[in-house]
Amino acid sequence: MEELKKLEEAQRMITLMESHALLSSPSSNNHHSNRFLANLFLLLIQPCGDLDFKNKLTLINQHLPKISGSFLEEASLLFNREEAVLQTESKLIANSNSVLEDMALVGLDAMQRANSTLEDFCRSYFMFHEMDINEPQSIFKYLPLLSFTESYIYQMDSLNEKIVNMQTNIVGAVERKPHMEVSESWIGKFIDMLKTDPFGPLVGQLQHHGLLTERINEELRFGEEYWDLERKLCSALVNQTEILVEDVMRAIHLKSFDYRVLNLLLYQLRGEKVHICW
Repeated sequence: MEELKKLEEAQRMITLMESHALLSSPSSNNHHSNRFLANLFLLLIQPCGDLDFKNKLTLINQHLPKISGSFLEEASLLFNREEAVLQTESKLIANSNSVLEDMALVGLDAMQRANSTLEDFCRSYFMFHEMDINEPQSIFKYLPLLSFTESYIYQMDSLNEKIVNMQTNIVGAVERKPHMEVSESWIGKFIDMLKTDPFGPLVGQLQHHGLLTERINEELRFGEEYWDLERKLCSALVNQTEILVEDVMRAIHLKSFDYRVLNLLLYQLRGEKVHICW
C-alpha cells in the first residue's frame, strides 16, 4: 500500500493547493505540473534537523538559480541506478526464451527489498515453530526457499507498482531514455501476467519441491486480489472517482499475505502439521 499512500498524500496536497490558488494554469500537462508541485511541497514539510520553514525557503531561494538542467541530468543518472537495475532485470526476463519464461526468476533488486521482510518474519514467527533466531543453523537451513519465495513476491510487487505508475501517468511512466527503455510488448505481457497468473512460475517451483498446499495456493490468490485492489484504488484516487471503504479495508486485510505464505511454507519445510487458523 506504499504507492497508494503516496498517491493519497499527493492528492490531499493538491486539494490544499487548490484552496490557496496554487494550482498551475490549465494546459495539456497541467496534471503533471500539479503533481510535481504537490510532491515538492510534501518534501518541504518533512522534518530536517533544526530547519524551520523559513530556513528551508531561504535555502531554496539561495540555491535554485544555481541549479541547471545538466546538473539534474547528472543527478538523475547517478541516483536512478535502482530503476536501471530493475529495467535491466526486466529486459532479461522479457528476452528469455520460451523455456525460461515459464521459470520463476528473481533479480538482485527484489532480493534486497525482500531482506528486511525476511528478517522481520524470522524474528516474529520463528518462536511459533520453536526455533531460535539466534542460531544460524535455524535460519540458513530454510533460508533459500523462504528467500526465493519472498523475493519473487517482491519482484511481482515492483512490477505491479510500475504498472500502476504507467496506467495512471503519475510519474510519466518510464522515462524514455536509451538505457531505460521498455518495449510495449513487455509492458503488455506483464500486465496480462499480473492480471491472470502472477504466481504461476512460483507455484510450479513449490509444486516441484513438494511444498505446495491448498492453503498456500489460497494465500497466493489473496495476493492476486490485493494487487488488483491496489491498481483499482490507485486509479480511482488519481482519477478522483469513488473509492469504496470496503475495498480499502479488504486491501488492508490482504496486505500481509506474504507473511502468511512464508509461515505456511515453513510448516511444510519442517514437515510439521499446521497449527494455526485465520
